[in-house]
Amino acid sequence: MARSKAASKKQQKQQQKRGVDFKKIKRKLGRKLPPPKNATNTEVKSKAIVLPEQSVASEKAGLAVSKKGLTLKELLQQTSHHNSKVRRDALMGLKDLFQKYPAELRSHRYAVIEKLRERIGDDDKVVRETLYQLLKTVVFPGCKEDNQGPFVSLMVAYIFNAMTHLAVDVRLMAFKFFDLVVQYYPPSFSLYADKVLQNYEDILRKNQFYLEDKAKLRSALAGLNMAGQKILHAFELDMPAESSGFSSITKKLKDLVPVLVNCFQDFFPSVHHMPLLDAQSFDCMHSILQSIDLVVGFFGYGIHQGKPASQLSYEGPDEAIWDHTISSLLLKKLFGVFPLNPTNHLSEKTCSDSRSGKAVWEKHILLLLPFIPKLVLQVASDWKSCLLQAFTKIFEGCNPQSSLKLACLSAIEEMLIPGDDMVYPDASDPLFEYQITWIRALPQLLILLGDKHPSSSQVVLHLLLRLGQCANSSSPFSREYENMQYSLDKFYSSCVDRGDVYYGPFIRLSWDSQELAICGLYYFSNLGPFLLKSIAFCCLCSELEHLVLFRIIEVLHSAFSAGHIQIADYISFFMTLLSRFKVLPENLTFAENIYPDVESDAKISNRGTFKLLTNTVCSCLSRIGDDSLVFQILEQVIFDQLLLKPPLDNACALLRVLVVLDCKPTRLSEQGIITLSKYLSGCLNVGSCEPSCIPEDDEENSLPTHQQTCCYYMLPCFFLFDRSPKLLKLVLNLMGSLITESSSSPSSHSYTQYGNDNSNQINAVVSALLLMHKDTKVRKIISSFKEEVVHILQIIHSLQVKFLVTGNPENGLAVITYTYDLSGRSQVTSFSLSG
Repeated sequence: MARSKAASKKQQKQQQKRGVDFKKIKRKLGRKLPPPKNATNTEVKSKAIVLPEQSVASEKAGLAVSKKGLTLKELLQQTSHHNSKVRRDALMGLKDLFQKYPAELRSHRYAVIEKLRERIGDDDKVVRETLYQLLKTVVFPGCKEDNQGPFVSLMVAYIFNAMTHLAVDVRLMAFKFFDLVVQYYPPSFSLYADKVLQNYEDILRKNQFYLEDKAKLRSALAGLNMAGQKILHAFELDMPAESSGFSSITKKLKDLVPVLVNCFQDFFPSVHHMPLLDAQSFDCMHSILQSIDLVVGFFGYGIHQGKPASQLSYEGPDEAIWDHTISSLLLKKLFGVFPLNPTNHLSEKTCSDSRSGKAVWEKHILLLLPFIPKLVLQVASDWKSCLLQAFTKIFEGCNPQSSLKLACLSAIEEMLIPGDDMVYPDASDPLFEYQITWIRALPQLLILLGDKHPSSSQVVLHLLLRLGQCANSSSPFSREYENMQYSLDKFYSSCVDRGDVYYGPFIRLSWDSQELAICGLYYFSNLGPFLLKSIAFCCLCSELEHLVLFRIIEVLHSAFSAGHIQIADYISFFMTLLSRFKVLPENLTFAENIYPDVESDAKISNRGTFKLLTNTVCSCLSRIGDDSLVFQILEQVIFDQLLLKPPLDNACALLRVLVVLDCKPTRLSEQGIITLSKYLSGCLNVGSCEPSCIPEDDEENSLPTHQQTCCYYMLPCFFLFDRSPKLLKLVLNLMGSLITESSSSPSSHSYTQYGNDNSNQINAVVSALLLMHKDTKVRKIISSFKEEVVHILQIIHSLQVKFLVTGNPENGLAVITYTYDLSGRSQVTSFSLSG
């Protein structure tokens, strides 16, 4: 044991002398470890450096800069940067700079153009479009007032260079740039037309690219059309037709037309196998036709300038090729591809969605329809027949209120109404048969449209009016136009089996449409009773404006004066108006009693309108010619109407017509006097009855108003009495008989429907005598019939005595005070009613 302890101590001492390799350090729990001795300090300390000013900012002080702080010089330099995004941003910066500082553009316009023109042939499409918008919206408008000759010369060289670029997109965009130049400087087309048209011809000859990408061809043709539309304007302003420039352009256009035709025909194989023509193909073909139309218009300009077509050295496509090309497009490739009735013929294989297929079909056809009239005049007979057949099927199959129907109507009007260069076709022409079909379809179309589609109805009415104006005796359509009146009755009104009247859409159309319909009536060479009856019932409608009523009468009177209406039909029309017009008095309660079937909203007095109507009818009848002959025609007609016991206003109107045509001494026949006396005896009783039967206008002033109204009704009677004393004598005798009959049989009233009882009858007779007494002329006449007057008064007096004796209160009493003058003539001074 002692030896081992000594050995361990010795060993410890030796280790202390050699040193420890890894000294173990004891750490207390929870304390943070110190960093290692070889750790790197990553802490960075810095201080801000403040400079009084920067040298770059001091250089730009007072200069125009963009939003990004770039000057004009810096922006122009960046337009040539190798990065397309930088070039585009530079162009946008120029736009911002010029809009904020317009003076910069005016001061450096040539330098700007010299730098910007380099980007016309840029490989990046976005850069080219940005340049185009910059030139269109900022640069060209800002330099418009300056001398544009040098300005344009800087541009066109790079434009023509771009037209020969290897990339098709760059070439097409070059035409767009040239069109922009022409917009602001039209003479530039005539100066550079040779090169432009040559480049157009070159690019159109390469049909492979546009058959694969139709949008490129559409873009090229759009540029040609936009530029071509300015050709004539440019020449009118700056160049005469006989100049050398005009001849040079004519030669280029001559070479361009066959290229356009070939381009058009190249589409046939591709569209032939299409079940439905796509929109791009159609737009391309339509643009080609527009381009050809512009070329033809250019040649027409030369002819209209006084230069014969032979001097233009124009050798365009053969007429047969032209007809074949156009007709083939419309018939074989379009009307054949698009079914004529999309709802029935578009199969599921053709179009999965019938609505979308119909919409595309209508869009394409709408663009073609304006060409139909001109093609019909130019194509051969066999093509014409097929073309007209396809057009007619479209017209009959499309929706009545659609835009397609309106386009068809416009084309029909152009083919029906002859222009300066058009003559009516004969019966052998295929066009004539289809024209008849169109005319016969118009009335039914008008009724079908009704008042629900007023704009379309107005178009049809305008076409009918134009047709009537041209359908004279020499027109082949005159017979068809005459027969049209038998189909138009439902447009105005029609009677059903029960006697009810159905009013057509004419009542509810606007004034402009009604005017077109009314004016069209004049052009019927023989306006028959069938349509006149329909118009008459239409005039009786309470919804019709009174201005329209009098306009109808005015046009019909003109038609009668021109010999288009028979006199019997003309008179029957007026008699229908006067005898069936429903007059609504001012008193609403009275109107409801007479016309309970009339709606309450319409129960507004129209007596003033009816009075004006009566005066108008009297004026028209008096201007017919021989009043004596007209009176003989009307006498029995009016008597027949009076015996039907019409309302008081209508009867008064008929009597006024009789008075206007009569004279002194009267033209009434013996039988006519007897018939009229029977009616007038009852009419006088009604016209002079108590105020309850004749409505009052003003309760505060009822008596003068009532007397005035009675005088209005009795005035025609007074004229007849003045012209025929025999008539007055018969009327007085019948008035006495009516009193006697009413006292013995109160329900017996042979010739009046208005009497109520005996007291009313006596009251009416006394009132009539008082009114006749107040009229100077009638008073002189009645003095010759004192026996008849005394007889009437004695009858009344006996009834008074009978009432006092019997005390019968049922009939009441008319108390009359009367005296006799020295000549024995009786004079009624007052009366009153008791009961």
